[in-house]
Amino acid sequence: MNTVHDKPHRNTLFVEDAEILRHDSYPGDQYLLRVRAPECARRAQPGSFAHLQCSESLPMRRPLSIMRADGKAGWVEFLYKDVGTGTRALAGRGSGEIINMIGPIGMPFVPDRMRPRTLLLGGGVGIPPMVFLADRLRREAHWQPLVLMGSEVPFPFTARPSAIMVPGVPAQVIAAMPLLEDWGVASRLASLQDYPGCFNGYITELARHWLEALPPEERSRVSLYACGPQPMLAATAALARDYDLPCQVSLEEYMACGVGGCAGCAVAVTLPDGAAMKRVCVDGPVFDAHSVDWT
Repeated sequence: MNTVHDKPHRNTLFVEDAEILRHDSYPGDQYLLRVRAPECARRAQPGSFAHLQCSESLPMRRPLSIMRADGKAGWVEFLYKDVGTGTRALAGRGSGEIINMIGPIGMPFVPDRMRPRTLLLGGGVGIPPMVFLADRLRREAHWQPLVLMGSEVPFPFTARPSAIMVPGVPAQVIAAMPLLEDWGVASRLASLQDYPGCFNGYITELARHWLEALPPEERSRVSLYACGPQPMLAATAALARDYDLPCQVSLEEYMACGVGGCAGCAVAVTLPDGAAMKRVCVDGPVFDAHSVDWT
């Protein structure tokens, strides 16, 4: 089995004055931000994030996961939620304005080529890295991605019935993300809010339905990738243990510097040589789920 990062190292970071190309709002205080940032766009990988200066009056930057990046066109896209002073200030910025940003930061997901059936779980603002990873996987016929997304606020897109069959998923669960559907990537949505066509429950429960329906030989080709709130990631790690599957998770932590200097985002992990504290910003944010101390 591949390891996530045998020797974690810091990639080259770029400081750019990024121009806002579009900034759209969605229900649930959610925003889709696209900026022109050529250096970041060329080097971003699924799991990378950027540290944005939301306002010149706020000295602390805010980390946002990258949802899409086009290296040729030079743009990077973020999906975020207005949850505090920084993101509220960012939400007030408009097209043509300049935002200073540092990126791309962090160690990305490393898909395991021996397990091409990739199950991607994204919860809330953990959805963006899964969209980015699906975008990369779809470009090579080797991979068979399935993306499950959960949210307790309205999804930042208008779901549509999927034309892609997913055996093992309850027949009434047909809601999909249009962007992924257009890419030919299977997706399904889950929520506790009774949204039409969505699975009524957690995405880890929906994932269990799908895994249970797979023949053992097919299940042995599955690998898990996830991003979302800590309880969801802990449940994903438990799910992976139940089925003896490799699992990579992108952790969400409060960050001050975002570049490894303050160690304020450190988490406990267990490595082959013992317990250690690792910085989410530069040693992660992607970790082997089985190494994380979920307590």
